[in-house]
Amino acid sequence: MSSPGTGNTFDGSTATYAIVIIAAIIIKVVILVYVCRKRSQIQSSNNVCPDSQFLTLTMDKFLNDMEREKPIRFTSQQLRIATDNFTNLLGSGGFGAVYKGMFSNGTMVAVKVLYGSSDKRIEEQFMAEVSTIGRVHHFNLVRLYGFCFEQNLRALVYEYMENGSLDKFLFGEDKKLGFQQLRAIAVGTAKGIAYLHEECQHRIIHYDIKPGNVLLDAKFLPKVADFGLAKLCNRENTHVTMTGGRGTPGYAAPELWAPYAVTHKCDVYSFGMLLFEIIGKRRNFDSNLPESQEWFPKWVWKKVEAGNVVELLIVCGFEEMDKDMAERMMKTALWCVQYQQDSRPSMSIVVKMLEGALEIPTPPNPFATYLIGSNVVPNKNNGSTHTTWTDNSCDLESSSVVARSTLACATPVMRKYGIEMAST
Repeated sequence: MSSPGTGNTFDGSTATYAIVIIAAIIIKVVILVYVCRKRSQIQSSNNVCPDSQFLTLTMDKFLNDMEREKPIRFTSQQLRIATDNFTNLLGSGGFGAVYKGMFSNGTMVAVKVLYGSSDKRIEEQFMAEVSTIGRVHHFNLVRLYGFCFEQNLRALVYEYMENGSLDKFLFGEDKKLGFQQLRAIAVGTAKGIAYLHEECQHRIIHYDIKPGNVLLDAKFLPKVADFGLAKLCNRENTHVTMTGGRGTPGYAAPELWAPYAVTHKCDVYSFGMLLFEIIGKRRNFDSNLPESQEWFPKWVWKKVEAGNVVELLIVCGFEEMDKDMAERMMKTALWCVQYQQDSRPSMSIVVKMLEGALEIPTPPNPFATYLIGSNVVPNKNNGSTHTTWTDNSCDLESSSVVARSTLACATPVMRKYGIEMAST
């Protein structure tokens, strides 16, 4: 028979032994887990591609850049700081005023502050610009960085164009641009308009193409600007019903001021008038000149019709090496300003004409139709046939213009439309 003290000793030893065993097991489990994790990390690091971290950073930057591509909504305070409280005025007009500004990251901007006779008119212009130029990006379209729409400030924030608008280089004293530069400006402007008409998901009609709305960057590369009158159109709807006149007199197509359906060809007409002013480096109408030269487009037509453009080229100051290209530009302008909308080429064909990729047939008289009061009366002395331009996709090597009523295979296969950067 054992004593009570011996039993207690045995129970205490058993408990101590059990605790030691449990502790050892826990330590082994912890060590095993640590070793497995370490081994897994080493194995993962050995299998990782050296560029994986770089790829992640690249994708992160890409996604951030894509986010910035959308128009940003700025506060009025941000724009006041950027423009130094709107002190540096770049220009003004019926729409409002444009101020130079700079953000903290060094980005130069042009802030267009919208004014108007009514809130409705301001809202219409604001929505027109954001819904059109805010959707697309093209080398020859001015970029919209963002906007501000608050009770005390309605503004649009555009990229800053160092050399301002084209008109000051055509009509001002500073006519330092040479022919090749002016031709490049004409081609670039045509490409920007062609993109709006033919390569966006929804066709965009600008309605106000003129020298004042063509901006030049530091290298004198052109960008089409001012989309306050622009309109989005479904491609299925070839004609647009106008509720009122649009555009600038002298550049606006005749159908914009008449009760007729309008197509994107109204921009082609306006570009033609712009092209005349690029050729002559003068305003199309100048009452200070002799009557025969007063309206430049008609003077050009008379010289082209007579097959005698030499005098015109000399007056415009063209050098011998530029005369062929200048004559090509004149013919292109005459096609663009044809009275009938479907007689005008598309802007993609205009680009080909200016680049020398197409032979240009002699255009008919675009001024054969004149206005008496409010009635349109055709000039019966004009014997030219009505010409219709048809854009068909075809191989670029065989693109040509046929001098008949229908011109086929004159435009390249259009690239897929650009990505929309902002939602509707």
